[in-house]
Amino acid sequence: MPERADTPGGAPTVQAASGAGFFARRRPGRPGLAVFLNAGDPPLERLPELAALLDENEVDCLELAVPFPGSVTDGPVIRRSADRALATGADLERTLAAVARIRPGLRHLRIALLADWSHTVRGTDPADFAAAVRDAGCDGLLLHGVPPRLRTAHYEAAHRAGLALVSTCYAVSGPDAVAEATRHASAYLYLVAHYGRSGTSAAPDHARLARAITSVRGACAVPVAVGFGVRTAEDIELLAGLGADAAVVGSAGVARIEAALTQGRDPVEEFASFVRELRTAGGTVRRPDLAKERHP
Repeated sequence: MPERADTPGGAPTVQAASGAGFFARRRPGRPGLAVFLNAGDPPLERLPELAALLDENEVDCLELAVPFPGSVTDGPVIRRSADRALATGADLERTLAAVARIRPGLRHLRIALLADWSHTVRGTDPADFAAAVRDAGCDGLLLHGVPPRLRTAHYEAAHRAGLALVSTCYAVSGPDAVAEATRHASAYLYLVAHYGRSGTSAAPDHARLARAITSVRGACAVPVAVGFGVRTAEDIELLAGLGADAAVVGSAGVARIEAALTQGRDPVEEFASFVRELRTAGGTVRRPDLAKERHP
């Protein structure tokens, strides 16, 4: 049984095992890499092949989303991807069944399930949901949009099931949001580099982002992965130079899948090619000169 502890503000937290394993298998000196995909885009019957390619290329984590329509935090690329996935019939049951089929053969890759509370989880007992995600072989869970009054129940259900949690906050989040994210992260903390929808091109303030990374790393015992606006191997190296343990790549890879489908190419091979580009050795980690940057 996980150990229960009191947290600031009186909210209970259940302590779980560290999720450092999500990025612990990476080569020394290489930043961790997580990639996002909607389950069902490419079709779920291609997931075993795709996961094997990610595993072979030493991708550390697949953020596999149960697709849902009309996401307010995603841009048009990921929203179109979700619509394609939903059109194939992808849902929670089929996604978990697909994970259960591929998980035993993976050596390096870990899987974090992303689910939207309103579309996917509403009406399900938190303990039953957490157990189903765990039993399918998912290594972690990122639960999106849980109403504040229900968060404690879902946190506790995941911890009691032994399911590591991915929590999120922004580089400009206030102290309360950061405290909640760092308190409950047991897989890794996903630090969003800037406000906006996924796929937007706003450049992050590197000095502010470096301070945010340092702050959250000091407050939690799990890796810090930074996402939004990460498209290239150079972007990943820059984030490593700012102190991030890993990078999360979303829209750029999903756009390659969409382009392949539009142009009649194999989307799995196209995504594998994209991942190999991200894993191209870039030499010394790029460390921006923060002293030259203007910040508020």
